[in-house]
Amino acid sequence: MKKITLVFIAFIALINFTACSDDDGFTFTAKPDPEGIAFTNSTLETYNLTASNSANIAERFVWNAANFNVQTPVNYEVQGSSVETFESFSVIGVGTQTNQAVTVANMLALAKEVGLDNDPTTAEPNTGSVYFRVRAYVGADAGNVVEQLSEVLTISVTLPEEAEENLDLPKLFVVGNFLSLGGYGSDWTPADAVPLAASAEGNTDYEGFVFINSATPEFKFLPTNEAFDGDYGDTGADNGTFSGTIEQEGEVNAGTPDGTGGYYLVNVDTNALTYDLTETSWGVIGNATPTGWDSDTDMVYDSKTKIWSVTLDLTEQEAPNNGIKFRANDAWEINFGDTDADGSLEFNTDQNIGVPADGNYTITLDLSNPRQYKYSISKN
Repeated sequence: MKKITLVFIAFIALINFTACSDDDGFTFTAKPDPEGIAFTNSTLETYNLTASNSANIAERFVWNAANFNVQTPVNYEVQGSSVETFESFSVIGVGTQTNQAVTVANMLALAKEVGLDNDPTTAEPNTGSVYFRVRAYVGADAGNVVEQLSEVLTISVTLPEEAEENLDLPKLFVVGNFLSLGGYGSDWTPADAVPLAASAEGNTDYEGFVFINSATPEFKFLPTNEAFDGDYGDTGADNGTFSGTIEQEGEVNAGTPDGTGGYYLVNVDTNALTYDLTETSWGVIGNATPTGWDSDTDMVYDSKTKIWSVTLDLTEQEAPNNGIKFRANDAWEINFGDTDADGSLEFNTDQNIGVPADGNYTITLDLSNPRQYKYSISKN
């Protein structure tokens, strides 16, 4: 009788255990977020895209977190397309964060699919639209995915035409005994003179960077690069004098402030009859560099290419508040930033230049085209 009782108790316990196990076997069911998913960042009226700036961040898209009512991470996929219907698209990035950096290169690729180019001699337009959306999803395979798509975000892009990138500003030319050693051509030859540019048509405020590579510099300013007619020189008594003022009659050859050579920012005003030279050496500074905002990393000038360059490790930083800037003479009096991430530099702006990802980069600074200063950041 005792054995029968024990067997009966064991049987009842097994039934109870099974019942409890069945009660615990619940599952979560993923459902789309009724609030939806949408981009929350503001965008520019248009994005100027240049190949020289392809590694830079054009925009960082931000969106709200989606809630699928499941206890598992939500994945996000930013998609870009050349057509608003997204019949075809490319995946810009995938992750669990609610933001994604989109580079100039990403937008350029879509712009070329649209048929845009920057050649003024072709019939193709240089301005158009590209499209982005974000996909939120849970699940690991096509048969078990619950997803939700944002509305399509339309972005206007412009590929600046070559004619726009080489504006025909009024010019003044520097000719002298430095042209050969500076890598420009033959000394005192007007055709090889170095151009300075005014800020606009009708203005007389000429500016440019000149490598005056001479131990005892002497030079003049020419209205054209064809002859010496109408040339400007210094008002002093001896050749190589620097007085800061110029004249066209009875002048002598101008010189540098300290009588030696270097890489100079040259400013001339032919209305005020003044000129000034500031010697410069260039470096990169910023929280993307190994030394942060504490000190510059020096760049090296190549007189053959007319370009400053440096290779160094950078960390990912997002403009405009972070990244890098170019500055002269380890000081802030002369510095360059990029206000619209188009590869063109602006004097003394508070806009930094972003770095898209950690890595080793070659950075170049091209000051050879007056008032149209360029840079590039290329990952090695």
